[in-house]
Amino acid sequence: MKEKRAKVDFSTWIGGNRWTILVLIVAAVVFVLLRLWAAPAAEEEQTATEYAVYEKGTVTAVLSDDTFSDPTADGGYRGEQLLQVEVTSGDYVGETLLVPNYVGPLYGEPVAVGDSVVLTISVYEDGSHTATVYEYHRFPVLLGCIIAFLVVAVLVGGKTGLKSLASLAVTLGCLFFILLPLLLKGMPTLPTVLLICVYIAVVGLTILGGIRKKSLCAIAGTIAGTCLAIVFSVLAQHLARISGLRLDDVEPLLQLRQTGVPIGLKDLLTGGIIISALGAVMDVTMGVSSAIAEVHATDPALTARDLFRSGMNVGRDMVGTMTNTLILAFLGSGFTLILYLFTLSLSPLQLLNSAYFATEVISGLSCSIGVILSIPVTAGVCALAFGRKENVVKEAP
Repeated sequence: MKEKRAKVDFSTWIGGNRWTILVLIVAAVVFVLLRLWAAPAAEEEQTATEYAVYEKGTVTAVLSDDTFSDPTADGGYRGEQLLQVEVTSGDYVGETLLVPNYVGPLYGEPVAVGDSVVLTISVYEDGSHTATVYEYHRFPVLLGCIIAFLVVAVLVGGKTGLKSLASLAVTLGCLFFILLPLLLKGMPTLPTVLLICVYIAVVGLTILGGIRKKSLCAIAGTIAGTCLAIVFSVLAQHLARISGLRLDDVEPLLQLRQTGVPIGLKDLLTGGIIISALGAVMDVTMGVSSAIAEVHATDPALTARDLFRSGMNVGRDMVGTMTNTLILAFLGSGFTLILYLFTLSLSPLQLLNSAYFATEVISGLSCSIGVILSIPVTAGVCALAFGRKENVVKEAP
């Protein structure tokens, strides 16, 4: 009896039915197959006579320090330190090196005795080696932030928090281990990004809600909203005569393509829009689906039209805050550049017709339109899914 109860509890925790388990198993198999396909081909190891390695070290002494706070750089430090550093990882562990630390407002940080740093150790053909400070060793702090995030998510969210973390892990795994390698292999950018985002939506919403009506409706609304964002983005880019080639950070990728890496660049703008919109669209569609499911559970006699109206009322409340969230996210990501452009006192005609302004406007509006249009789609699908069944039940003798 105890084994049966434990099995029921596990099934309830992951979604409440065997279809959920089946979908997640299939999704895991698909992930493994995609990863095997996307994995870069093994390259033959070539022994370089001169190379650089990055290792950890601890500052044991500061032999000289002429760094100073520069008021013209808003208090940023300039200067150079000569350090004595004990290497704490890699082939040179335990060795003490004399290491310069170059500091400027845009690079480097002054360090003190006991600080942990990352060293760039340059190894030369004759076996000798020298080192410089690459950066302050920040990973322990970042790891602490990650642990704090995980703890807060579990303490506040409970079981749902654990599910959201599992969904986040799937999202990150898909982006870094499947999507990026596939794009570098030359897969078409737009279809690849769309399919991976659809996979993320299906698996993420299945983890969060199981294979239930509200989850399926949210999945349908997410796919529809994402596709509508793509349609608007592609149309707007065509009319504005702009593409991913005008993005600020595309130049290194263009150079990479010219060396033979077959990455598609023109659709990167739309691909970024899809990824940016996905989380917001999933949030909105799941919220609308859950609201309609709760309304239906409270009053099963409501018609499809009543359910649709309730879903739209909930969705309208989400539109304002979610649209602000998306627009502010895009503005925040380019805040320093916006500030710089503001100092140039550009004419309205010059600014409004710049490539930067066009890409930011198209990105923000495409995401917002995807989110907004996903609301009536989700509300309609939910109304049909829940309302039709009730109609059949009412008509049954």
